[in-house]
Amino acid sequence: MSKTFHSLSYPNYRLWFVSNLVSATAVWMQRVCQIWVVLTVLTDNSAVAVGFVTAFQFLPQMFLGPVGGVLADWVNRRRLIQITQIAVATIGLAMGVLLVTNTAELYHVYLAAVFSGVADALSSAVRNTFLSELVPTKSLPNAISLNSTSFNIARLFGPALAGLLIELVGPGWVFILNFALFAVPVLALAVMKEKYFFERKVVERHKGMLREGFAYVRTRSDIVAILVMIAVVSGLGLNFQVTQALMATEVYGEGAGSYGLLGSMLAIGSLSGALLSARRKAPRFSKLLVYAVAFGVVAIAASMAPTYTVFAILMVPTGFTMLTFLISVNTLVQISTPPELRGRVLAIYFAVNLGITPIGSPLVGWIGQVWGPRWSIAVGGIGSILIALIIFMWAKISWDVELHHLKRWPFVNIHGPRERHLNNNFRDIDDGMR
Repeated sequence: MSKTFHSLSYPNYRLWFVSNLVSATAVWMQRVCQIWVVLTVLTDNSAVAVGFVTAFQFLPQMFLGPVGGVLADWVNRRRLIQITQIAVATIGLAMGVLLVTNTAELYHVYLAAVFSGVADALSSAVRNTFLSELVPTKSLPNAISLNSTSFNIARLFGPALAGLLIELVGPGWVFILNFALFAVPVLALAVMKEKYFFERKVVERHKGMLREGFAYVRTRSDIVAILVMIAVVSGLGLNFQVTQALMATEVYGEGAGSYGLLGSMLAIGSLSGALLSARRKAPRFSKLLVYAVAFGVVAIAASMAPTYTVFAILMVPTGFTMLTFLISVNTLVQISTPPELRGRVLAIYFAVNLGITPIGSPLVGWIGQVWGPRWSIAVGGIGSILIALIIFMWAKISWDVELHHLKRWPFVNIHGPRERHLNNNFRDIDDGMR
């Protein structure tokens, strides 16, 4: 099997990849449908309402994400994933029934967003750490990248399919269809064979587990820097559920099909970034800064697109730089964290990455409504560039690093002392981090 797809040689991971592809398609269909319902059915193109529904969906991550990390380090991960998938499916079914019967109100969507957000918050770290039970440690970076690949294949088809189905049968039936799609990963997890699982180190439940995770993160200046950077990039720049809807409807005057297509164009770039990342052994901290700047430049360019066609085309490099940045961050945090702490550290990362959305989405929605939709994208690009430059200057002083020019991508590299708190199992990876 090729280097890019070698994790698929493990039977349980194959089942996970396929089932994750199906469930991720349902997730993207549901997200697009949810935004469209709020924007065009329950309000009169209210950008603020769209921002709030997105915020409500991710608000639980800020408070419950770290709890999910504690669970990831000691519970049966497979069972918890099944439970949360069933919960999300049931919530979507209820929302679909309300829409089909014409009894849906805006607060119903808000409640559905909150409850599904709770399920996601409890399972985010669990889903990511579960990969270490499906493949050996040496294949973990590849498995993480392929996991993102399946998610972005779904992003490629899910939004366009949702847009088509909304026009053909209405948004309510899209929610109802998703109930069946969410059942696929539940069944796939049930049929996985015990003999193909890789041994995990289960932490005995004890008091202070969450505090241990925060204490460890404080000793890692590189992870602290990553958390600051992801807070700005994610909070201001990764609100495409809001910004694409605003650009499609208000700037270009397009309908549901065109809005769904924008998500697919973003996914083409994201998929390319995920596949490229799958070929790499390990990410480097220096490249995170380069990817953040590259994303910022492309986002600013997209905000100035004169036509819908140009905007749609620019979604490809936007998705590429966005996903390359996110995968590199996720992988770097996972492979450099001790297995017994990985769930809690990942949960803190997700609490920042996804938990910042309740702050960022309403703000971006407000900017789109007051300053105009183009600024809702531009502010994310500007913020991404500025925070990358600030982190670089901080690292240059704190780590005594040097900037070196390269003749090929990413064109610059940062050299400096290694972080001393990395897991000993990954010393070989650490050598190339900076």
